[in-house]
Amino acid sequence: MAGHSAWKNIKHRKAAVDAQRGRIWSKRSRAIIVAARHGGGDVKFNATLRLAVLDAKAANMPRDTIEKAIKKGAGGLDGERFEAVRYEGYGPSGVAVVVEALTSNLNRTAPEIRTLFDKNGGKLGVPGSVAFSFSQKGVLLIAAESVREDRLMELALEAGAEDVGTMDEGFQVLTDPAHFGAVREAIDHAGIPVESAEILFLPMSPVHIDEQALANLEQLVEALEEHEDVQKVHTSVA
Repeated sequence: MAGHSAWKNIKHRKAAVDAQRGRIWSKRSRAIIVAARHGGGDVKFNATLRLAVLDAKAANMPRDTIEKAIKKGAGGLDGERFEAVRYEGYGPSGVAVVVEALTSNLNRTAPEIRTLFDKNGGKLGVPGSVAFSFSQKGVLLIAAESVREDRLMELALEAGAEDVGTMDEGFQVLTDPAHFGAVREAIDHAGIPVESAEILFLPMSPVHIDEQALANLEQLVEALEEHEDVQKVHTSVA
């Protein structure tokens, strides 16, 4: 759930992956298939596929499973055709919410997402209703003990990163989505472990809410993330 502290976010995601690994792998496979079908199966020439594969690896998906998904998409095998779609709306306390999904049936998914918003104190909006308040960025998190700040800053900025910031638990590297892959590769080639690497919608003006409102928001986010078509959920909470 983007919007909280990035480190709390990654801990939340890791717990979700451990608890529901099969569901997470299914979502990642779908993203790989769609990317390979639209842009080919070579990660060197298909940036969308490259990012989908990185997401799959972050979820500890086995290499052979990733390769099968690429072959399935690149081979254009018969089966369901998925379309990328974005839903926007408001959660409890008016928090902005962006939902990224891949669906084979818009007429099914849209009302189901609307129902999840309605049942969990939110309201689905129209396209463009909240996306303007977010900025899409590549976000990489590196533990403090893994590298010196000056070394990381040198590597990341030379590879095209926009900023390297310090946090209690380590460092956060921000990139333009177009440079995300190059920055990730530069850090990997330097042998620096990456705690998390994702393309996220970050709120340009993060909001703060009380504990009860946060608990209500988390309930909505968890309900959305459990939907089989939903890939990622982003919120405007700081």
